[in-house]
Amino acid sequence: MNRRQLLQASLAAAAASPLAAPALRAQGFDHTIRIIVPNAPGGTSDILARLLAPELTKALGQSVVVENRAGAAGNIGADAVAKSQPDGHSLLLMDVSTLAINPALFPRIPFDVQRDLAPVSMVIYAPYLLATKNALPVTDAASLAAYLKDKRNSINLANSGVGSMTHLTAVELGAHLGGDLLQVPYRGGAPALLAVASGEADMIINGATATQPYVVNGQMRGIAVSGPQRLTALPNVPTFKELGWPMADAGTWQGILVQGNTPKPLIEKLDQELRKVVAQPALSARIADLGGVPRTDGPDHFRTWLTQATQSFGDIVRKHNIKPE
Repeated sequence: MNRRQLLQASLAAAAASPLAAPALRAQGFDHTIRIIVPNAPGGTSDILARLLAPELTKALGQSVVVENRAGAAGNIGADAVAKSQPDGHSLLLMDVSTLAINPALFPRIPFDVQRDLAPVSMVIYAPYLLATKNALPVTDAASLAAYLKDKRNSINLANSGVGSMTHLTAVELGAHLGGDLLQVPYRGGAPALLAVASGEADMIINGATATQPYVVNGQMRGIAVSGPQRLTALPNVPTFKELGWPMADAGTWQGILVQGNTPKPLIEKLDQELRKVVAQPALSARIADLGGVPRTDGPDHFRTWLTQATQSFGDIVRKHNIKPE
C-alpha cells in the first residue's frame, strides 16, 4: 500500500469512528443549520435571526433556517439547543439577559446554562426607553421622581412579563426613586405598549426600537433611555446614567449560543463568520433600524458577561423576591 492509499484508509477509518466525528465536523458544516428562537415570530430575536439566516447560508455553505420555539420564558427553545448534538448545527438566538435571569427565577430548569450552552458571540445591544402615557402629569425625570415620592400617587407600569429584564429594571428604578410602581405584566412588549398608548397603563420600560415611534408620534412621552448615549431621534431624552439611575446598561442583549460540548474550532468558525456578516454595511444598517449596535465581542467576552450578569441579575431577583407567574 502506497502513502496515498494509506492516507485515504486512515481518513476513512477516522470518519467511521464516532469519537473522531466532532473533530472532523469541526472543519465545516455538512447539513441544514437551525437558528432556534425561543420566542414567537415578530420580536427582535426573530427579526434578527431572519436577517442573519440568508447571510450565514452563504457564509457557511449550508441552508440556515429559523425555528421558533416559544414558551416557558425562553426555556423551551434553550433546552432544545442544550440537548442538541454538539456539532454547531443548532444555534440559539435570544435576548441572553433571559438566560442570566432564569436560573434565579425558576426553582428548576431542565438544563444548566453554563454547562449545557456555549457562547458563540453577542450580536447586538439595543437600549430601553422609559415612556409614560400623555395624561400622566409628569414631563421629565425630575417630575416623575416628585410624583412618585408623593405617597398619594402610584403608577401602573406595563411590562412584558414577570421576571423579564424590563421587569427587573422597573423594580430597581422604583426602589431607587422611592415610589410605588405597580407591575402589570402583559404577554409581550407589543400589548404592553398598546396599554400605555391607550391610557390603560401609566408607564412602560421597553425596547427603544418598538417604543421610540410612539414617542416620536406623540402617542406617549419619553422620559429616559438606557445605554451609553441618547437616541438620535430623541435628543432631549436623557440617559439613565446622566440621571444617576440604576440599570444604566439594561437593554436587549441579543446573542448566539450552541450546545455546551461543541468543539472549540466550530465555535471559532461560527464567531468568525458572524463577525463578517454583521459587519456588512446593509446588515449593519438594518441593525441600526432595530435601534441596536453590533456587539460581536466573541465567545470569551460573552461568557464573562453571562457569568457576571447571572450573578447580578440573580441578586435583583432574590432581593425583591420576584417569582414566576
